[in-house]
Amino acid sequence: MLRLVVRRLLQLIPTLLGLSVLLFLWLNRLPGGPASAILGERATEAEVARINRALGLDQPVWVQYGRFLKRVVQLDLGTSTQTGQPVWEEFTLRFPATVELSIAAMLIAIAVGIPLGYFAARRRGGWLDVTAVSGSLLGICVPVFFLALILKGIFAVNLGVFPSYGRQSTGIDATEVTGFAILDGILTGEFDASWDAITHLVLPAVTLASIPLAVIVRMTRASVLEVLGEDYIRTAESKGLEQRVVRVRHILRNALLPVVTAVGLLTGSLLSGAVLTESVFSFGGIGSFIRTAIDARDYPVLVGFIMFIAMVYVLINLFVDLAYSLIDPRVRVH
Repeated sequence: MLRLVVRRLLQLIPTLLGLSVLLFLWLNRLPGGPASAILGERATEAEVARINRALGLDQPVWVQYGRFLKRVVQLDLGTSTQTGQPVWEEFTLRFPATVELSIAAMLIAIAVGIPLGYFAARRRGGWLDVTAVSGSLLGICVPVFFLALILKGIFAVNLGVFPSYGRQSTGIDATEVTGFAILDGILTGEFDASWDAITHLVLPAVTLASIPLAVIVRMTRASVLEVLGEDYIRTAESKGLEQRVVRVRHILRNALLPVVTAVGLLTGSLLSGAVLTESVFSFGGIGSFIRTAIDARDYPVLVGFIMFIAMVYVLINLFVDLAYSLIDPRVRVH
């Protein structure tokens, strides 16, 4: 297992280096250059030249790339033009909110999607199967921001069941320890703060879980149907094994391999989907910060976000490989 982890980590280095090259080229190909992007369209040539000297953009390309790569390795992603604070500090401040939202959304998608896809496959052609397939198509087709507005209008504005914005109510006196609102309430014994954070999390998490839930349902259903047609399933049933053993050891364990891959990729995509969800619910995570960065042309923040997403994707791929090896021991052999 350790050799597998080391080998996968070494394979990630070329991927990240290639991404750094693409990011560097993108920055240097901005209309008018990074200096004009920072100063605005009305910047004078003297101001642009001053910024270029300050940023080292008047140096040879290989020197600029070396400095850029060194800053990225040191997590020095520059300073946000919106807040004047280091980009890495801004990310660490907002990172817990996005992670909390993404984890909640993925838990909802997995907890509902896998059982629903399994039972839909076992009752193929029945009302549950038809409902699951139709619902998954609807979940994929409905835009996230539109679903967010519908849920917010029904459950927050009209019914008043859940809060409509923010991570916690303004009247809650919560002690911040880790930045994760629910976990902080548990660690400090402020369970009212944890419950308040959960109520604020429900609508954004359900909204963000809609597309992953639909994909997991369809993939689980298709995978289970494929496994049900294998000879070893009929052999296991003909040998008189308990249905629980057949379901867990033979059907689900083999059907989960493609689902694990989907879950890994979908977890990374949740961070990009959080941009719209957090904006609608004013959730205060990385997503809403990125939206304002796009409007303000805050390129240091955008570069940091791209690098952050890339790191998340490669780490998730590593975890997927490890999960594969746990589910199917044959992967460790190869």
